[in-house]
Amino acid sequence: MPGPTRDTVADRTEPTDRGGRVRPVAAGALTVLAGVLVLAVLVAPDRPDQVRPATFLRIPLEGLLAVALLLALPTRGRRLAVALLGPLLGLLAVLKLADLGFRSALDRPFDLVLDWGLLDDAFGFLRDSFGRAGAVGAAAGALLLTAALLVLMTLAVRRLARLLARHERPATRAVAALTVAWVACAAFGVRVAPGVPVADTGASALVAAHAGQVRDRLTDGTRFATELATDPFQDLPGDQLLTGLRGKDVVLAFVESYGRDAVEDPEFAGEIGPLLDAGDRRLRAKGYASRSGFLSSPTAGGGSWLAHDTLLSGLWIDNEQRHRSLLASDRLTLNGAFRRAGWRTVGVMPAATQPWPEGAFFGYDGYYDTEQLGYRGPKFSYAPMPDQYTLAAFERTERGRADRPPLMAEIPLISSHSPWTAIPRLVPWDDVGDGSVFAHAAAVTEDPDEDADSRGTAQVRAGYRQAIAYSLETLVSYVETYGDDDLVLVFLGDHQPAPVVTGPGASRDVPITIVARDATLLDRIAGWGWQEGLRPGKDAPVWPMDAFRDRFLTAFGPSVPPVAAPPAR
Repeated sequence: MPGPTRDTVADRTEPTDRGGRVRPVAAGALTVLAGVLVLAVLVAPDRPDQVRPATFLRIPLEGLLAVALLLALPTRGRRLAVALLGPLLGLLAVLKLADLGFRSALDRPFDLVLDWGLLDDAFGFLRDSFGRAGAVGAAAGALLLTAALLVLMTLAVRRLARLLARHERPATRAVAALTVAWVACAAFGVRVAPGVPVADTGASALVAAHAGQVRDRLTDGTRFATELATDPFQDLPGDQLLTGLRGKDVVLAFVESYGRDAVEDPEFAGEIGPLLDAGDRRLRAKGYASRSGFLSSPTAGGGSWLAHDTLLSGLWIDNEQRHRSLLASDRLTLNGAFRRAGWRTVGVMPAATQPWPEGAFFGYDGYYDTEQLGYRGPKFSYAPMPDQYTLAAFERTERGRADRPPLMAEIPLISSHSPWTAIPRLVPWDDVGDGSVFAHAAAVTEDPDEDADSRGTAQVRAGYRQAIAYSLETLVSYVETYGDDDLVLVFLGDHQPAPVVTGPGASRDVPITIVARDATLLDRIAGWGWQEGLRPGKDAPVWPMDAFRDRFLTAFGPSVPPVAAPPAR
């Protein structure tokens, strides 16, 4: 029987040879990918402004130490080290992503102790802004990404450990050479870009910072308990509180995301500044005067309730632990002082779509959430209703009533809440009705003239500018329409917007303004040094937000002692 021909042999052997070549190439590619993945996790930044290619051109000290450990351990010890290092690197990746997200949204790192509760708030924000399907998809994606990082980092470390075991001697030489290079770069401060040293210890610094954060959180409760127990106004009788405001209706309006950048960044101030100046002239024509300054908020980008807590309680509330401790206390808040002094206190909360336990602590005589406000118009992205409707409903249900006591109302205005994709337009106040008119009074923030590469940030900033302009114009128009000799309006920002709007390193200052027709009221705060008008200038005083309660109660109490303005935090 004749043997196989040359062509037949070639047909049988070629696939085997090709497969033999492909497998080593694929294996090598996977090993390189594993190394790149581990390196990327070690040197990846945790700040959005540091995300650039040069950041990844560094030598991580932690990586050198891990490789040295794996080379020094016997086989069994190496397996245990891999089982530990892989998940730890996965957790490091998750932590860095969490820090990136929180710094992008709230201008601060993720809090390992307290921020887990904010995940529910984040889900609610996504649901309200983009629908339930979008929120569920984002949550599922985050869970899948976390699981994938833990698995992939473990597989990557295992693959690299096997490579080190097969090539122990050259690996040892490589680690020694890279260690010498790391020491030299550290000694001479070599950088591949400003703020990006080649000799990197970022992973260790990040872990140390979060460890310190955990330690601080565990001891902060004791410090805050001491602060809670110190209150010169706690037992003051009602007849000695707010005597300078007797008979006045005081409206405290928080304008969402109204930060210092709105009145100073040229891109925003070019529209907001003239709007405030024109509003000041219009109000002056009706007999009103105003004074403005700045407060430093305990938060940025979000967490509005922390700012509300801080201003009303006179305590620095910058985290959820302090927030919960405050709600469990009997602290006299600013609205509580008004209530004790005989005012009817009202909370108008247009964004409260679920039960609001804070209401029990603040103790409002009247409370209006989304449902009770009776809005029947369209939503505007996150905001369930426009600011104009909120103020009109307050006027209709509370301030417009006859035979009532003086009012003190807290009203968060939320049309300027992110994501700034749809913004209402002002309508005649008599047309507000049940809000259905706003179906034909909306503006979108897309700019068709922007190119695809710049549309993201430019569109967000344009939307922010338009939203703030709408909220401020609404306030001015409200005073023009419904103001009288007894109205005192205090309006301020709760916090600066997210860094995507302000850029990195922005201050946490927010403007605050008091408007009144009664000149004697503004005489009482002459010692504050606040500037005339609705727009504070760059030299206006800056106080920490927790200083406002005490200074306000002092200024409008039986006497006005000459107390110096507190220093900025």
